[in-house]
Amino acid sequence: MTAPIQIAIVDNHTLFRQGMASLLGDFKEVKILFDAENGEDMIGKLKKFPLPDMILMDITMPVMNGYEATAWLQQTHPSVKVLALSMFDDDKPIINMLKSGAVGYMLKESKIRDVVFALETIRKHGYYLNELVSGKLLHTMQNKNAQVDKSKEPTVNELRFLKLSCSELTYKEIAEEMNLSPHTIDNYRESLFQKFGLKSRTGMVLFAIKNELISV
Repeated sequence: MTAPIQIAIVDNHTLFRQGMASLLGDFKEVKILFDAENGEDMIGKLKKFPLPDMILMDITMPVMNGYEATAWLQQTHPSVKVLALSMFDDDKPIINMLKSGAVGYMLKESKIRDVVFALETIRKHGYYLNELVSGKLLHTMQNKNAQVDKSKEPTVNELRFLKLSCSELTYKEIAEEMNLSPHTIDNYRESLFQKFGLKSRTGMVLFAIKNELISV
């Protein structure tokens, strides 16, 4: 039997934290370790409780906001995955949370079953790229080359593959979109992994963001 996903909830609204904890308590797939009212409170709780697998992270919080808390986790506890849970659906907070290290982004109005599905997807694949996030990434995509080491610069097709990897398309669907064989797509992926030290599709998305294929 698969062990439950151990999570923490970080949000400055007490009623929201309590409500999420109550709703998630109905799912055996999830175990809540603690909740915190901001990033600073989270840091204190991490010293008292076991390290969670994932954290549901709000953005706008006093003292230490979601961007700062997520970046801190990336530096100190990179194994902890952050799923952003926010009211904001515009480009900037989504991209900035991904830049900070979040592996997924959902709106607070999402159904609780969808949140659990996102947590399970992150455990399985390392990221959760839903329609909201992929749509924003593609909307802000810029038609310019990445600012990278010229000796490692992606080819035209690798660059197109990299951009399509920021969508919800599977690798098979990307192959169809590019009119190429799945084997060729696999070669592009492995080439990018080797050139830039990438290990996952999440890494490719973050690479596209950090190298200004996507701007905010």
